[in-house]
Amino acid sequence: MSITTQETAALVKLYGKSDTDSGSTEVQIAILTHRILTITEHLKANHKDFHTRRGLLTLVGRRRSLLDYLKKKNETGYQELIGKLGIRR
Repeated sequence: MSITTQETAALVKLYGKSDTDSGSTEVQIAILTHRILTITEHLKANHKDFHTRRGLLTLVGRRRSLLDYLKKKNETGYQELIGKLGIRR
């Protein structure tokens, strides 16, 4: 359910500007998307886990605010990122 350091490093390498760029908006959105997908799979098997459901909703809200920020600052980067991650908007 949690994300490993290897998975984080792979996402940073794929979406970051450099190998150590873990703080850019694109990388943060990619990491949150990975966490959201793993928690969603967990909830499919454990549908009564309401604590995890609340955590999922906070992650989705955090990703939404980061996506809004990215759209305001860089429209083309926003469109490319949601296309790569498969986020519908």
